[in-house]
Amino acid sequence: MYNIKAMDPISNKKEFDDLTVNLRDLAYSYLAKYNPSKQQVKTYLLKKYLTKFQGSRQKKEVTEIIDSIVSNLEKRHFLNDSLYSDSKARMLFRRGYSLNKIRYSLKSKGIEQRNIQHSLEKIKNEKSDPDFVSAMKICKKKRIGPMRPDTNRELFYKKDIGILARSGFTYEISKKILNMTQKEFNKLIKLI
Repeated sequence: MYNIKAMDPISNKKEFDDLTVNLRDLAYSYLAKYNPSKQQVKTYLLKKYLTKFQGSRQKKEVTEIIDSIVSNLEKRHFLNDSLYSDSKARMLFRRGYSLNKIRYSLKSKGIEQRNIQHSLEKIKNEKSDPDFVSAMKICKKKRIGPMRPDTNRELFYKKDIGILARSGFTYEISKKILNMTQKEFNKLIKLI
């Protein structure tokens, strides 16, 4: 009726220690390869447990083990969501992401709202109008708006507005950039 081995705390201790050591080793190898957030490490370890170890553990027990591993990594400064948020936000900004898109991307990585807000404030302090700068980068990268030949600009105006909107830019910023001449755009892009 009952599995006596599953109820025996002495035989389960070795299995518990083995699982903890295995998950910790997986976490270290993941950290060596990537620069993840806390939430990404938790998700990775849970997926590895489900696919690799397929034990008969309770979900609560496994999440407690994973939480203790992550908190230990955080105490040893292997994980720091604040630094992760800053570096990821800067990288995304250099790629031409809008502040809204950066916020959404960091939120999807499991970063806390205060860290996201702090990272976005740093970007705003460094650049006077970060969304405008990013929108210009997108136009240059995708060769839209002022980068198009003057004969095709009116034909592709709605398409270009849509590209900028999907990139997270407001209508006002999109309109301001798309109404620039190619000469003005080239002058400003050199300053960036």
